[in-house]
Amino acid sequence: MSTLVLVRHGESEWNLANRFTGWTDVRLTDAGRKEARRAGARLRDEGIHPATAHVSVLRRAVDTLREVAARCAGPDLRIRSSWRLNERHYGALQGESKTEIQRRHGSLQTLAWRRSFTERPPLLADDDPRHPRFDPRYAGIPSWQLPRGESLADTLERVIPYWEESIVPDLTRGAVLVAAHGNSLRALVMRLEGLGPDEIQERNIPTGIPCVYGLGADLRILDQRYLASGAELRSRIGLAAHRP
Repeated sequence: MSTLVLVRHGESEWNLANRFTGWTDVRLTDAGRKEARRAGARLRDEGIHPATAHVSVLRRAVDTLREVAARCAGPDLRIRSSWRLNERHYGALQGESKTEIQRRHGSLQTLAWRRSFTERPPLLADDDPRHPRFDPRYAGIPSWQLPRGESLADTLERVIPYWEESIVPDLTRGAVLVAAHGNSLRALVMRLEGLGPDEIQERNIPTGIPCVYGLGADLRILDQRYLASGAELRSRIGLAAHRP
């Protein structure tokens, strides 16, 4: 059996401020760092010591991985970073307050932008300074591959090839940890659990709580559990449901 651990980054500054974040590179809050440290301790206490970690290029995920790995991984941990694990790109909504977007566009439209499987947010203009083509981290990526805004379906299209080409082969080397974001992890969960678009819209990923999958050789799920009490998990999932 292979072990796969999914961890959504700890609380970020814009989670706390209730702003659409997407690819904006914000930091963890102090509470978010504590969540990450607690996630690492929980993995250690379960005897889970990742051999390989995959992480997005965004600092809130990178800092989460650093805190987690310091508590449960050995010095030989292999770390692989990819923009394909970045959060869903929220286009022109990035930086906006969810409350303000609701006021301007209504609750139903805001919910569709946040949770619909196929609906994209308003796209960035090509010359918008928030466009990822202006970020040196993406300089080697063809501009046509860089999003100006994404639906969850779009996010799935870039995450799943990375899963198949980069993460799956590492499952033969030992436990694999993926430190990423609410929507990139929802894309992985959709594939892992065979969920449809309606089902994934109802799935919320809590920050800082490891989700551990035991996978068979055919990648079927043999076991799945969150490393948290039922009460804590329900509380944190409820909080995640209201965050962009």
